[in-house]
Amino acid sequence: MKGWSKKVYLELPKPSEEDHRPLQVRLTAALEDSGPFRLEEKTGYIRMRPAALRDAQSICDESGYRVTATAGFDGHGWELLGLEAGDTVKEHYGLCVDLGSTTVLMELVDLNTGEILGKAGMFNPQINWGEDILSRIFYTKDQPEHRKRLQKATAEGFCALMEQLREKTGIDTRSCPIMTVSGNTTMIHFLLGLDAFEVFQSPYAVQTLAPDICRAEELGISMNGFVYCCPGLENYLGGDIISGMLATGIPDQEEICVFLDVGTNGELVVGNKDFLLAGAGAAGPALEGGVVHTGMRAEAGAVDRVTTEKGKLKVHVIGEGAARGICGSGIADLIAELYLNGWIDLRGKFQEDVPEVVRVPGREDKESELAVEYAPGLCFYQDDIDEFLKTKAAAMTMVEYMMNLIGLTMEDVGRFYVAGAFGTHFDKESAVTIGLYPDIDREKIISPGNTSLQGAEKLLLDRSLAGRAREIIERMEYVQFGAVEDFIHLMAAATAIPHTDLQRYPSVVRRLEERRKNK
Repeated sequence: MKGWSKKVYLELPKPSEEDHRPLQVRLTAALEDSGPFRLEEKTGYIRMRPAALRDAQSICDESGYRVTATAGFDGHGWELLGLEAGDTVKEHYGLCVDLGSTTVLMELVDLNTGEILGKAGMFNPQINWGEDILSRIFYTKDQPEHRKRLQKATAEGFCALMEQLREKTGIDTRSCPIMTVSGNTTMIHFLLGLDAFEVFQSPYAVQTLAPDICRAEELGISMNGFVYCCPGLENYLGGDIISGMLATGIPDQEEICVFLDVGTNGELVVGNKDFLLAGAGAAGPALEGGVVHTGMRAEAGAVDRVTTEKGKLKVHVIGEGAARGICGSGIADLIAELYLNGWIDLRGKFQEDVPEVVRVPGREDKESELAVEYAPGLCFYQDDIDEFLKTKAAAMTMVEYMMNLIGLTMEDVGRFYVAGAFGTHFDKESAVTIGLYPDIDREKIISPGNTSLQGAEKLLLDRSLAGRAREIIERMEYVQFGAVEDFIHLMAAATAIPHTDLQRYPSVVRRLEERRKNK
């Protein structure tokens, strides 16, 4: 594997009257003559900063000049990061990170074997300054101290995850020579302490889309090595999506693929080895349980599955305890069941003559409103449905617009990837029923999981993929959905359940007929 770091065991000649070269020269010569560096393409130099040499003499003396040198690639050449006594070549580890706006996930990987040794996750510490990205962007606008605050919180979050992994595995993660990070453009700006306002403001001239590799200590991360961030394409299409391309291999595939990742923003790539068309736009937090009044993340207490038994709703709760709210996958199931049961119409509007639909005291300035009680004491309201349908309409309109742009239909698609937790946990049938997924062969609908983290892992193990990421970006043509004039008009048709054109959803029509027969 062509990694970002090397560990090389050296048996150095001891100094003598005949050979009194400085230790720096002695180490450089031994490294350049070692197998890993002889086989490496010319990179210019092996640098040794004074910090790496401070303890080198005592380590050499104690070990009889039998040492393991760790070197890291700084983007241009190699740098000695430190020495260890004896042969520790087998103890070579790295870290990869998915820096999401809601959660941060980290893996510890054996760089010799590629084995994942441990995983850790946490809510993004930036949430303390705003649940949504836009709030954080405005919090840091023209406020250098606020930017420092978010940057420090992000770095401390990384350090906390490193400590979790150390406790799980017994491996000192601070000695890792490399960390790769995938995240959207805003998250990478916050990690680096940069002003992210241009991500949001036209003409979207952000500070960087491909930051240089940097020392972890520059970012406040307690690690003796380098941090590499996967490059992005545009303000709303960042390194997390490019990582997704590396993870799925779409840019190398023969068949036409669709890659959809929906959260607060929706990112989309359509293409194969011959072309790549990418786009992004606002979707909304409803698919992640946001906005919905009793919505929550997919954690203990969240309703994540809903079915109908004997005409009544039946829910599954994460952790098997009492329900505290409902997450995205549960919402998709719930709306699908409401529609199939005839409790809401194709517009998503509650039918007042259905016994299960109740009128409850209004909130805010409403006297009363319609709702359904999906779990004891927990209601799903009309405006909850409305918000969710807007979000799903935005997601599928992006797909429809892109397919029309290149003159293709869903019948031309070989694989429809739905990335992230959004794709992993949603039931395919429910998602098709409400029009969130297209009505295609279910085998074509693929939930690859967290492709942002998977791509970061691939980058960690093979630095040549950094060049591949740049090639993918150069091949992509970008569509800013926010600038599409008739996008809102197109969304109106997709707001219906599953769509105003039912001919696009024959399987949903069949399910409706079956449900009505069994009543």
